[in-house]
Parts: sequence; structure tokens; C-alpha cells
Amino acid sequence: MMAVDIVSTRTVIGMEIHVELATRTKMFSRTPNVAHPDWYDAPPNSLCDPVCLGLPGALPTMNRRAVEMSMLVGMALGCRIPDQSNWDRKNYFYPDLPKGYQISQYEHPLCAEGAIDIPLASGGTGTIRITRAHLEEDTAKSGHELPGGVETEGTIVDYNRAGTPLLEIVTEPDFSCADDAVTFGRELRAICRALGVTEGIMQRGHMRFEPNINVVMTLKDGREIATPIAEIKNLNSFRAVHGAIEYEAKRQVEQWLEDGLEMGPGAKSTRGWDDAKCVTVMQRSKEDAHDYRYFPEPDLVPVEVDDVWRERIRSQIPELPMQRRIRYQNDWGISAKDAAALTEEPAMAVFFDECVAAATAGGEGAALATAKYLLNTGVRVARERDRSAHDCGITPMQVAGILAMLEDGDIGSSSATSLFGLLCDSDDEAGVVAEREQLLQVSDTASLDSWIDEALAAQPQAAEDFAAGKDAAVGRIMGHVMKASGGAADAGLVRARLVERLR
Repeated sequence: MMAVDIVSTRTVIGMEIHVELATRTKMFSRTPNVAHPDWYDAPPNSLCDPVCLGLPGALPTMNRRAVEMSMLVGMALGCRIPDQSNWDRKNYFYPDLPKGYQISQYEHPLCAEGAIDIPLASGGTGTIRITRAHLEEDTAKSGHELPGGVETEGTIVDYNRAGTPLLEIVTEPDFSCADDAVTFGRELRAICRALGVTEGIMQRGHMRFEPNINVVMTLKDGREIATPIAEIKNLNSFRAVHGAIEYEAKRQVEQWLEDGLEMGPGAKSTRGWDDAKCVTVMQRSKEDAHDYRYFPEPDLVPVEVDDVWRERIRSQIPELPMQRRIRYQNDWGISAKDAAALTEEPAMAVFFDECVAAATAGGEGAALATAKYLLNTGVRVARERDRSAHDCGITPMQVAGILAMLEDGDIGSSSATSLFGLLCDSDDEAGVVAEREQLLQVSDTASLDSWIDEALAAQPQAAEDFAAGKDAAVGRIMGHVMKASGGAADAGLVRARLVERLR
């Protein structure tokens, strides 16, 4: 081990992200696409055809929808969409690549030169430059287990994934810590899901992250030393992305102290991530671009994009998650935490906006009340039904009706919870269901006093304590009143009557 004084270290990270596009068919054939929800559970090797298997004489045909999905993502990332992009063959040999080459894009990608701003762990925002986003076909999937998790000798291959449209997004090395790389990954996933180009289910490999990491060390004598770049392959969780970067930042310094190897031609390596041991493991020396022997794909024409096509795609871009979060916080005073929760699911964000629009009062108050109600009562009741709050059957008008009755004091919080569940199975207005199910609060003095008399008789010590100024004692009395009234008593009026009578 070398004896040197390292004054400081700086981690340099670039990201490559592979996004499986949820088209109905594959990139270059009409065979069903395993990344589409309709085909998630297809048996192994059941979604194959001569094109994705690379059989002699099979010719590829471009999937226009995959091209348009890629343009959507590129535009959302601020990329330039060139007038023409070309297809290339990337040549290498591996069991999951039956043709011996992958149809990809090299010199002229579909999307280029974009940028996106993200919040930084150190505070403020930072700009992440997008080098390119190119479209290609996915490979097959290699494994060492039979269906059901039974281990087998050697390697088995499932060709269902072969030919799936795959958008590869490449950033500049603009990250300096694992936290920022994960923030970018989460934001990119949210953007792609909001655009509807992928379901973004990490466990299914819909998005796979490959950070390229090295460390720049400043020595005591003023020299700067850069370690060789390590590319960590096929990470499918943000925990793995974070762990791999943190581990490499430490390992590369220790490795340099052992061998003194610096960044240079042929020094790049490819490593895998052991999720159980939380370490990276060496796979192979990384190929350079010339090792793939790229050459133009002779069986496909270039993609030519005019202004009309660009503008038609641009018009399909919805309000993106970051923009929504900013609007929720700035316009309606919603907390950053709640804004993030509301935009985690694209459909939930749309449903929330529709609920706010349906509220008669409107404005900041309605938005805050709606957010609180959906994220608490709505999510809880929907989860009990194994659904999401936005797709459990309740409508925005019904949600607005519940909130209006809460605001007017017509129902209490417990009744509002019951009413949400009832409305999931009813097309009637909230007020109609609340009246039919006797959920409306009772506020007439005679009924309240009758329930209060019963509660005071049943809880004499609590009554004495509350009269003596012990506020906590009122809970026992209130609980008895609400039980006796079936939750129909107006809690505010009950407390007021207790204060009048006992204090």
C-alpha cells in the first residue's frame, strides 16, 4: 500500500438509465411486449417470434409508438429532437443476444442535449445535463433459477424480454453524491410514469440504473489523481443505487492505494452489485465504443422528424410531477411532504386536482382540506379495500360533498370516514348517503342533553375531574356520548354543553 497523504476526495458520477417502454408490441415486431401490463405474467419464452430470436431472413419493422414515447421523454427532459436519427448495430456476443448484435443508436440518437433541475442534498437546486436519450431493443433475460426459484446448473435464458423497446438515457457526470443520484432517479421515474411511457415497476426491470463512478483525489503535493471509472450494472432499486455509489466511493480510494491505477484507456471496469453483502463485484473490463464495431443498420430507414410531428408530441406532455409539487406548495400552501405524496401516483395527482375543482369554496382552504382528507382518511379506507384512493369508486364530487359537510358541521370526522367507504359503492350524492345511513350530526339541545345525562351518570369521577379543571377527563365523557349517539352527536356542541353544565 502506498504511503501518500490524501487531502480531499471528490466523487464523480454519471448515470445511464434504461427505461422499458410499455408499448403493446415489441420494438421491431408485432409480438406482444412483456413490459405492457397485459403481458406481465406471460410464461417464459412465450412472447417470441423470428425477429426477436434473430432467425435467418427475419426483418425488423419500426414501432412508431415507441419512437413517440421516446420523443415525449426527451422533450420532458429538455432535449433537442433532431430532424433525423439513425439506427446502428452494436455487435457483441452473449447468450441473451441471439442475433449477435443489438439494434441501437450511436452517432445520431433520437434525443440529445437536454437538462433537468433537481433539489440537491446540500441545498438549493442543481442542473443535470442529459447527453442523449437513444432508442434500442432490449436483450433477453439470463438467469440461474427455474420458474418458482428452483436452482439449476448453468444459465437459462427467457427470450420474452428480447426486442422490448428500451430507451437509454445518459447523463453527464454531474452528480457528486449518492443522494443526488437517487433524487434524479426518482424524478426520472416520476416523469416517465406521468407521461405514461412505462409502469416503472422496478422489481420487473422496467427501469434499470447504471451509475458510472470514479473518485478524484487531491494529494498533499497538489496533484489530482482520478481513479478508473467503474460502471455498476443493472441496479433495479434506489437502495441499490445509493449503496453501490457509497461503496465504490470508498473502495476506489482503497484500490488506488493498493495498485496506483489511474483513469485512462482500457482502465474502465464493469461491476455487479451484491444486494445481500452490499458490495460491488468485478465482472469484466469495460469495452470502449470501438469494441462494439458499430455500423449502420442496413434493414431500417432513418427516423425523420418534422416540426408538425414535434409539436403534436409536445402537446401531449402533461403537467410534470415537479411542476405539480411546486404549484401545490406555492399556490395552495401544501407542505412539501404532502405534495410529494399526492404526486407519487400520476392518477392520484389528477384525482386530487379534480376534487379541489369540485369543491364549491375552492381556493387554498379547499385544497388543504382535500389534501389532508385524501392522504389520511381516503388512503386508509382505500387500503383496507386493497385499492388506491383515486380508483376505489368514489368520485371527486362525492369527496367535495364530504368536505362541505365537514366544513358545515353536518357530519363528524368518524362519520366522514364511514361515509367515504359507503360512497365507494354508491353513485348517490354524499348528503343523500349520509342522511340515509343516519350519519348526520345531531345538534338539537334536547337530544344532546339526554346523551350527556347518560354519560355523566355512567362516568361520575370523570365529571368531577372535568368540573375541577382537568381537561383530559372530558375524553371519557365524550366517548360515552358518542357511543350512545352512534357517532351522531355534534362533538363541538357536546363539549360546549359540558363546559356550561360543569364549569
